[in-house]
Amino acid sequence: MSCKRCVSERLKDFNGEIAIHFPGWEGLNKAHVWAFPDLTVCMDCGFVEFELLDLQLAQLKDGGAPDRSKEIAQA
Repeated sequence: MSCKRCVSERLKDFNGEIAIHFPGWEGLNKAHVWAFPDLTVCMDCGFVEFELLDLQLAQLKDGGAPDRSKEIAQA
């Protein structure tokens, strides 16, 4: 396998922990989507490739978890 950006063969696999945040001001009130993917990193150009699980992809498509900030504030 080679890097999709620079065609280098120097790829290395890592474990990842990624918090995906929604864009814009409205994204500040949405829970971020956690992902723990296997990462493939190009050691020459830094390009990173990973796949999300179906659940994580669904959360991104649906706009994330519901906003619970008002519930927490009232507790």
